[in-house]
Amino acid sequence: MIPDFKSYWCGSGLVKGDTVLLHSSMRRLLKFLAELKIADPPRVVLESLLNHIGGKGTLVLPLFNFDFPKTQFYSVISTPSQMGIITEYARLNFSGVQTYHPIYPFYIIGNNENEFENINNLSGYGADSPFAKIISLEGKVAVVDLPDSRCMTFYHHVEEMCQVPYRFYKNFSGYYQKVDSTIEFRTYKLYVRNLAAGVITNVDRMGEILWREHLYKGNKPGFGNGMRTIHAKTLFARTRKEILEGRAINTLYSIEKQKN
Repeated sequence: MIPDFKSYWCGSGLVKGDTVLLHSSMRRLLKFLAELKIADPPRVVLESLLNHIGGKGTLVLPLFNFDFPKTQFYSVISTPSQMGIITEYARLNFSGVQTYHPIYPFYIIGNNENEFENINNLSGYGADSPFAKIISLEGKVAVVDLPDSRCMTFYHHVEEMCQVPYRFYKNFSGYYQKVDSTIEFRTYKLYVRNLAAGVITNVDRMGEILWREHLYKGNKPGFGNGMRTIHAKTLFARTRKEILEGRAINTLYSIEKQKN
């Protein structure tokens, strides 16, 4: 028996026409489909999501690649996503548009994919990044079966836009293979945390605030379909408020004591 995907994603704030950035762990759902002997579970999941947001909807998937700083090589053609089987399956099997940052690339499928075409943001979380584009498109951020600490990269976009003092710009350079297979040397950057000062990303407390203030809609990890959503503009504004009012150290990061 195939699950009734016509209603599976309902109740999580995801509706027809949404542009949505999806962070997910689909292990629970993929295991369930495999146990039912459903053919090609990743395709079933992706098609169910695309059907749910409809022809005017847009699905934005992270293809993050954290190896670039050490390997100093990235290929738009062949570097795999490190964000789970669903994202890599989409990259290889669904028509879409890919953005070009070598550490924080995205794959976009759907109505607004042309809005992301040729995005080659210098800084991973910057004002010209897909994070900012999602805000401008009145989009949402959705999460399936993950805590904020394992997915909510959007917080770093807010931190960069606010130029928080506990992060700074760092360059990362390497060889970059373009869509036409040619290779060139490129430099990109990230707004990274200050490791020397003991800065530790600690965002689950921010997630608790979003739940407490009913800004997250849907289900917590492991319950129901495990999906929660939030409007990107709301997420930006509420996170920015924590920063500007001096509470980031309590909600977005902490300081690890230095060893003598």
